[in-house]
Amino acid sequence: MSDSTVIALFVLGAYLVGGIPFGFLIGKMRGVDVRTVGSKNIGATNVYRTVGHKWGFLAFFCDFLKGFLPTLAARWFAGEHGDNPAFADLAVWTGLACVVGHTLTPYMKFKGGKGVATAFGMLMALVPWLVSAAFALFVVTVWISHYISLGSCLAAAFLAVMIWIPTPLSKPTLALKIVLTVLGLFVIFKHKSNIVRLAKGCENKIY
Repeated sequence: MSDSTVIALFVLGAYLVGGIPFGFLIGKMRGVDVRTVGSKNIGATNVYRTVGHKWGFLAFFCDFLKGFLPTLAARWFAGEHGDNPAFADLAVWTGLACVVGHTLTPYMKFKGGKGVATAFGMLMALVPWLVSAAFALFVVTVWISHYISLGSCLAAAFLAVMIWIPTPLSKPTLALKIVLTVLGLFVIFKHKSNIVRLAKGCENKIY
């Protein structure tokens, strides 16, 4: 099997796994179509608000895992073939495919969530130190403001900037730097309606 075929299989598989709409499925199990209530988004935040706290956390965990596990598998595979430069950024492309699958799920006419939990899982597999710092920023922001959207946007912006600052903890490839920057901007873009509501003072608080 050629290197390009292996990469394509990883990316396609990650896209299909990333596209599994766990928030929608969890809502359906509880008798709620999350596409018709709250923010009408299939992500964990809307599940949290409209279906229940524990179901929202379950949706977040599932969305996290579908970004984390495929990326970790790709990273392990690349490590096992460390002498092959073709796989140097395999984990990056695999993780990105997971996020794209979540935001443009093929199972729901390419309408998905905002990608925060799945991107969190992807990046935890790639740059855990940086993601841990971003998550701490997210938690503090939500705790102070009660806005998940604000915490998500600030964490995304933090990641997009900090990945370019050299640290002794890791040496991210150029591909990872570019992907993380684009991903951070994409997450913020997906929150454009939330940003408008924040500016107007009518954004929904988590509690």
